[in-house]
Amino acid sequence: MRLPDLAAALSTPTPPLPDVEVRGVTHHAAWVEPGFLFVAIRGARFDGHSFLPEVAARGAVAVLGEGLPADVASPLPYLSVPNARAALADAAAALAGHPSRALKVVGVTGTDGKTTTSWLTRHLLRAAGLRTGLLSTVGYELPDGVLRHFPAHFTTPEAPQVQTTLRALLEAGGQAAVLEASSHALALDRVRGVDWDVAVWTHLSSEHLDFHGTLENYFADKRKLIERAPFAVLNVDDPWTAQLRGVAPQETTYSAENQHADWQARHIEERATGLHFQVASPLGEFAAHLPMIGRFNVANALAGMAAAAQLGATVAQLVEGLASFRGVPGRMELVPGGASDPRVIVDFAHTPPSLEKALTTLRATTGGRLWVLLGSAGGPRDPGKRAPLGEVATRLADHAVFTEEDCRDTPLWDILREMERGAREAGRNNFTSIEDRREAIRFVIREAHPGDTVLLAGKGPEDTLERNGEVIAWNEVEEAREALAARA
Repeated sequence: MRLPDLAAALSTPTPPLPDVEVRGVTHHAAWVEPGFLFVAIRGARFDGHSFLPEVAARGAVAVLGEGLPADVASPLPYLSVPNARAALADAAAALAGHPSRALKVVGVTGTDGKTTTSWLTRHLLRAAGLRTGLLSTVGYELPDGVLRHFPAHFTTPEAPQVQTTLRALLEAGGQAAVLEASSHALALDRVRGVDWDVAVWTHLSSEHLDFHGTLENYFADKRKLIERAPFAVLNVDDPWTAQLRGVAPQETTYSAENQHADWQARHIEERATGLHFQVASPLGEFAAHLPMIGRFNVANALAGMAAAAQLGATVAQLVEGLASFRGVPGRMELVPGGASDPRVIVDFAHTPPSLEKALTTLRATTGGRLWVLLGSAGGPRDPGKRAPLGEVATRLADHAVFTEEDCRDTPLWDILREMERGAREAGRNNFTSIEDRREAIRFVIREAHPGDTVLLAGKGPEDTLERNGEVIAWNEVEEAREALAARA
């Protein structure tokens, strides 16, 4: 795309611009390549304008920002905009050719359940015959079904990565896409350039308050997804849903707990083969089977079915798709072991509500003791959940092991002491604290008996562990396998 054409697409009044080709856009100076437009964003720690000499040397053709500082001279043509992050997203979408306009796009947001719901929706759309891609916390998929990872560790990638992935999906013959829309992605306009067809709301609980400040702000950022979609799928079991009714032009509701929703689950049974239940829906009543553990996954299934039905899936396709779903990596993932080993489950649960759901589910399906290993993130990332995590873990498990989980630059023992405090204030002392996560995993799997269940919580599918400023390659399932092998 030529620079003058891009400026016109952004409705940016500029002096005459050189007629050069723009090959890409980014706000990270280190990612600039020849032919790129650099977006200078004023952040909390850095002002992008300080990198102008560097990006010029890297081959940038122009700079976009909210106004050139008086003490800075730009070596490149400068485009002024009211909002740099919004312009980054708009430029990324324009350079990619607005791929989401040619796709059926489902966005999923919420605190808990959004990853499982996203994977379920992707699977159901594929069962309905749509070549569907996925962008989630676990990674991204094109229609070939190969799971890939972004180089940067974002819940949702930045706007240029979102748009180039959607373009790649379209060029690979894709017809639909399912995106997890995190609160950061919505607040920072990472998904601003996406044309949504369906928005799914799962559940809201306290999370990321270090960024949003208050729970109300957190809700307001997530609400943006519902505001931007023509059709919403809303969970009536979540108290926050009352503030979302009527926001989208059209909506449907779902519930696994009451009979006042469009999509309802009845007669839920947890069997050895998974979840079995009856569905009452706008498409009629039918029996459903989901081969997953966890009663809470019924709500995720209803949300996914409602979204897929809006895009044309039939009852037969929903039933077949649900029954053939094989789960999400790192979400209640069973680690294979021997007959004399405990049952080991890897799950991403890292908030008090999600940990409570996971432990309650596993308690109902284990005949022996229930063990849990968990940590809590360091830095300023919602430190208020550390003590509640300790309380939930020791109340619902027979024994808890507190350990590291991306402690970053926070002293690990500060985190562990907070988790211990939550347990002690609840009158519990059934815990052990072990700093090294690998050592902690080997400890808990060694101490558990056959018939016991061990939940490794918090990391799930993440492929790195952040410790004291160092980023370490990590695979929780492989660590569990090695611990089981060492036990043998």
